[in-house]
Amino acid sequence: MDNLTRRRFLTMSGVTAAGALAVGATQVNWSDLMTAAVRDPLPSGDSVLVVVTLYGGNDGLNTVVPAADPAYQDARPELAYKPEEVLDLGEGLGLNPGLKGLKGLWDEDRLAVVRGVGYPEPDRSHFRSMAIWQTASPATSVPTGWLGRWLDATGADPLRAVSVEPTLPPMLAGATTAAASLPVRGLKLPQGALGEAFAALGKPSPGEERWQAQAAKSLGDLQNAVRVLGGHEAGEREDDEDEEKTKGASAGGSSQLGTQLDLVAGLIEAGVPTRAYSVSLGGFDTHADERGTQQRLLTELDSSLTPFVQRLRKTDRGKNVVVLVYSEFGRRVHANGSDGTDHGTAGPLFVLGEKVNGGFHGAQPSLTDLSNGDLKSTVDFRDVYASVLGGVLSTDPGKVLAGHTGVVDGLLRV
Repeated sequence: MDNLTRRRFLTMSGVTAAGALAVGATQVNWSDLMTAAVRDPLPSGDSVLVVVTLYGGNDGLNTVVPAADPAYQDARPELAYKPEEVLDLGEGLGLNPGLKGLKGLWDEDRLAVVRGVGYPEPDRSHFRSMAIWQTASPATSVPTGWLGRWLDATGADPLRAVSVEPTLPPMLAGATTAAASLPVRGLKLPQGALGEAFAALGKPSPGEERWQAQAAKSLGDLQNAVRVLGGHEAGEREDDEDEEKTKGASAGGSSQLGTQLDLVAGLIEAGVPTRAYSVSLGGFDTHADERGTQQRLLTELDSSLTPFVQRLRKTDRGKNVVVLVYSEFGRRVHANGSDGTDHGTAGPLFVLGEKVNGGFHGAQPSLTDLSNGDLKSTVDFRDVYASVLGGVLSTDPGKVLAGHTGVVDGLLRV
């Protein structure tokens, strides 16, 4: 079994060594970011992109479920969800029962499901396929990530993109610029009188104006996130948790993704001048006993994403945030002999936020017209990237996705 952890992927992909390490990724702490928020705050009208990577190859057919399709039921007799078990979206599809919060966003027209997302001549290796998604270069290996090239094209300030993960992912490595990394092990609260002053700023005061209360809440949230993420003990748990998630054992446990997103929400509300953030959740390499494990992981995704989106919609800056959720591939249509699924091809991709046109985008792949037993993709993932580059990051996609001209029409509100 080709188990995947974020650390192993980052080690084996080769993109990190060629890109981020070559240009020198910038490690920052929250004091650096707060200083930037004061000196050069993000204009309230600027949009922000948050990319959520699901490492391991999420099973798309049991995420956006074609429960009413007899071919689905026949292919997965032990794994299939019945129509009455899923959260109905229409057109014969339903969300996994672990995604109740996302169903609420769907009903509010703030969740877009892009169906059948993949790329030509799919590669079933975790490492190669994730490298393809992160570099946006399916045909040839390149040493830069798609958001790294966006940094190269739009300015040299590494604070324009921040990774809230242990290691900078390849997507954020450019040829001349790499994004900043906010390491989970390196976060420390200021001590002494300065620390007391920061703590006091995070406490609400009676009678204060709305914006003052909002600023205090953001500082308080940031300090809580630092307490959870920072310190040696938390760093050691990160390694253990990643390994456990590869086995699915920790699913349903404490949510690192939720903590990452809490931190990102606080940075956005505080006005940090960052236009793109990267967070992640591992453990989706479910070759055996998949149904319960995947549903618990999707529940963790749901319980992290839903409050994040609901929180951000309450502020002007938050209303301009768009979240993109993807995995390196879907799984094969037929279940294997271990009540799991093996590496496949296309899968659904989620886009969430106030700027999103909710609903289905792209065609649902057929379950009876397959390619070597795998789904045929109907949307190139670079079409989604092009849409968010233009609609969220206000950049000509041609400067980042050389030679690619497709977009997903109507994905974002204009």
